[in-house]
Amino acid sequence: MTAIHPIYPLIDPMPKAQSHAPIGIFDSGIGGLSVAQDIARYLPKERILYYADTAHVPYGPRDDQNIRELTAQAIEWLYRQGCKVAVVACNTASAFSLDYLRDYYGEDFPIIGLVPALKPAVLQTKSKTVAVLATPATFRGKLIQDVMQRFALPAHVNVIPVTCLDLVPFVESGTQMSTACLAMLKEILQPVVDQGADYLVLGCTHYPFLKPAIESIFSQKLTLIDSGVPVARQTARILIKNELLFEQDQNDGVRIECHVSGNNAENLKTVLQYLIQDDLTWNIRNIAVE
Repeated sequence: MTAIHPIYPLIDPMPKAQSHAPIGIFDSGIGGLSVAQDIARYLPKERILYYADTAHVPYGPRDDQNIRELTAQAIEWLYRQGCKVAVVACNTASAFSLDYLRDYYGEDFPIIGLVPALKPAVLQTKSKTVAVLATPATFRGKLIQDVMQRFALPAHVNVIPVTCLDLVPFVESGTQMSTACLAMLKEILQPVVDQGADYLVLGCTHYPFLKPAIESIFSQKLTLIDSGVPVARQTARILIKNELLFEQDQNDGVRIECHVSGNNAENLKTVLQYLIQDDLTWNIRNIAVE
């Protein structure tokens, strides 16, 4: 498998970050803001620098090596901005990039990834049938396959994979409650309910923003579960382990600084007003990407 090569070689490493440095978070688009908000609430004294690769979203249809290359460029950008840790808040990117990135940056720049929250669904299901809604690329990756082999198979839990490449654009455009989105969700998830699934794992960070839409269709038939809070807890553990936890009171500055590669910051402002809850301050700007 071809190695990844970030745009700047580590022959010129950054100084080791201090505790006041921001947490870096990356996603292919704005879906990772679901994870960013969980981290911001769990670690209320931390600042977040968020990179959305809106020039290339979605990652789901892309080939494996292209996903690695784009992820490497994004994480390198966060590293060069002085972040103290990076969270790959994209299930698709995590599926193909974590080992390479960790080997490349080493212990001085911890990197945290995501895996669909299948384990808690397996432990809690009553029907012994759960569904995972994720991209085809996530299902091709090693992370989800390992969890299925280690937990679902021994527990005799049937895992139904569900893929739909058309859901991410609804979130990116802020139209997740539209008639078209609701119709698509019913089309892809009704068969899951018919097969007896009682848990639906949201295996893409865009999908937690679809919770109101899914619940409006299926009510109590499906229990929805995602990775946001577990990743926030893991981020806290990593910061404490590396003595990077910021423990001073926050000033009134911006909690989540969003940067987008697609030169569409102005268009996304209205969408973010609905996606980011009122208790968190934020801004958004364009960045030039080579």
